[in-house]
Order: sequence, then structure tokens, then C-alpha cells
Amino acid sequence: MSTNFDLLGDPIPEGWGRRGRPPHMATEKNRNKVMLLLAMGWSNARIANALGITQPTLRKNYFQQLRCRDLARDRLEGARLDLAWELAKAGNVGAMREFARLMERNDRMELERELATEAKQPEKQVAVERLGKKVMEEMRALDADADLMAELEREATQNARH
Repeated sequence: MSTNFDLLGDPIPEGWGRRGRPPHMATEKNRNKVMLLLAMGWSNARIANALGITQPTLRKNYFQQLRCRDLARDRLEGARLDLAWELAKAGNVGAMREFARLMERNDRMELERELATEAKQPEKQVAVERLGKKVMEEMRALDADADLMAELEREATQNARH
């Protein structure tokens, strides 16, 4: 089966020119565009507008890419690092500088992640032993006895005449 292509290089779906809207054809170029836009943090509505389709059509045809939303940014950064490394190995001085800058940025991000995970883990609080009613009353009684004895001593020293 031969596939015809339009002027933009997209395949022409069967039934083109018939009544009704033609079905959306998900191309590799559009899949890559969706991955790039996900990596940039775009919402589904914004991506659908960029492709000229509705959100349900976006979810129907690009569900595999949308599922990898969290990984898209890491994949893009990985591709940048790979490209910079390949060009640096070939002797491109600008690529060497860019690779060094990307490495420093990556190291800072890793350090920030480590510090963030350390801050999120709360220190285990030592369980304070809860005292019961009877123990609390005994402690108050002892404190009261000590206070009473101190007051009696003060009175005795004030009234004592030497």
C-alpha cells in the first residue's frame, strides 16, 4: 500500500476530501514535538493548540508520550549532554566549554537534590514518656512539700533573734 504525502511531508489519510473531518495522523515528527513540549513543561491544552488538535485527540494519539511527562525533561537533558560530549570528543573547543558548563550545572542540581531529600527527612523525635495522673499528683505533692519547707525556713530565719 503506497502512502501519499502532502506538501509538508505528512501522510494523507484515507478518505481525504470526503465529508467530515479527516482523522488525525500521528507522525514521528509530531511525536517528537510533543516530547519536546512536555520537556518544556507545557500543559496538555497548550500542546493540543500547538498541534492544532483537541485535547481528547491528543490523549488518544499521543498517550505514550504523555505518560512519560516526568521523564521528558531528563531525556532532553541527556540528549544535550550526549551531543555536547560527541562534539567535544571530535575536538570542538566550544563544545568542550559547553560540556563543562553542563557538567557543573548537573553537579549543582544533584547537590540540591541531596540537600532537599535530607531536609524532607525529619529527625525522629524522642518519644516523651507520658506521665499518668497519679505520678503527676505525687510530683506536685513533693514540689508543694519542698515549697512549704522553704517558706517555713524563711519564716524561721526572719523570726529568729540572736
